[in-house]
Amino acid sequence: MFNRQDDSADEAFYSTPRMVNHIDDATINEITRFYRETLAPEDELLDLMSSWVSHLPVDVTYRKVTGLGMNLDELNANALLDQVLVHNLNKTPALPFSDASFNAVMIVVSIQYLTRPFEVFKEIQRVLKPGGRCIVAMSHRLFPTKAIFAFQTLAPQDRVQLVKEYMRRGGLSEIEFIDRSPEKADPLWIIQGINS
Repeated sequence: MFNRQDDSADEAFYSTPRMVNHIDDATINEITRFYRETLAPEDELLDLMSSWVSHLPVDVTYRKVTGLGMNLDELNANALLDQVLVHNLNKTPALPFSDASFNAVMIVVSIQYLTRPFEVFKEIQRVLKPGGRCIVAMSHRLFPTKAIFAFQTLAPQDRVQLVKEYMRRGGLSEIEFIDRSPEKADPLWIIQGINS
């Protein structure tokens, strides 16, 4: 289930910056709209598996936004990040943050690349403040050689159930699925869990 076609070092695959969007503009706008509705300016945020864009509203200043990703050039190009870290979650699932550091952890169209998701989600629960939320935004595009087989073979509703299971095993609760797919654009499936 968690195997990949290309199991070579992720550092090599992500060494070249990809300053492109992986989903349609309408879908990106819907993610941003959801963040505007859900996140507060006083929040400390972790953009996990981040890149050159975080999809946060550009007119909102959050207390702190940390981006953890695989390519330093991409992270440095992201003007919304206050702190950047290069970190391979498939090699080291442990997050380099103290307990209860963040009000929200967001993962955007990257969940399909985690090979050790249960360990990562236990770490997400650890670094979330009480009442903090994990927001996973999924669509249907992926790098086929690096996505785990489950995300290439399961139907969309089963992928949603798999991510819900990640959250359950990680210790999150009040897990819900929200379909925010725009018309005539890439789908947007959001799974959200709370650290209660």
